[in-house]
Amino acid sequence: MSLLWHFINGLAQIVPMATSKKVITREEWEKKLNDVRIRKEDMNKLVMNFLVTEGYVEAAEKFRKESGTDPDIDLATITDRMAVKKAVQAGNVEDAIEKVNDLNPEILDTNPQLFFHLQQQRLIELIRNGKVEEALEFAQEELAPRGEENQSFLEELEKTVALLAFEDVSNCPIGELLDVSQRLKTASEVNAAILTSQSHEKDPKLPSLLKMLLWAQNQLGEKAVYPRINDLSTATLEDPAV
Repeated sequence: MSLLWHFINGLAQIVPMATSKKVITREEWEKKLNDVRIRKEDMNKLVMNFLVTEGYVEAAEKFRKESGTDPDIDLATITDRMAVKKAVQAGNVEDAIEKVNDLNPEILDTNPQLFFHLQQQRLIELIRNGKVEEALEFAQEELAPRGEENQSFLEELEKTVALLAFEDVSNCPIGELLDVSQRLKTASEVNAAILTSQSHEKDPKLPSLLKMLLWAQNQLGEKAVYPRINDLSTATLEDPAV
């Protein structure tokens, strides 16, 4: 059974079913929380999962030595994965594609949507750099054929090419394609694909755990008034307003 389930199930057992809300003091609540047992080994695995998935290779190596927690993938592969991600974030899409193929050619061969989005990002970078003729040629030769085979690809291509119709792209309706957020979106998609190819979760478990914590607090809040965590960055219990 997963750590997430143990955690949420433990919280769910704290407050019994009731027809009216019960007021629980901080002292009572902290005692109940202390009764929920979570193994340190599970917590260490959760931290390692986050470090590996997000690409913090140096921190992961240090945490491995300090905690004795082994990662579920070779830490050397993190460096390669982060090099791909950074290349996309910097707008060096051709370099990123080469690096992905060096890692595993099947990643792009078996994921036409990812390959299209990388090529779309290449087109966006050409437009960003004012290379209009090169952008049009690239769109026609590399992307148009894929658009003919896939309607959603065609719509994305048309939207991207439309950037060329605006003199001031910063104020155009589709200007968000030139935002850094678009690069980050593409980089995240590549990162997830590489992780999947390595039989690793594409998303870290910690954010999901925090979302489930908030959900559990809201569910319990319907049955009782109790100290709760409102600021996840500090994880400080705040007394309820009664």
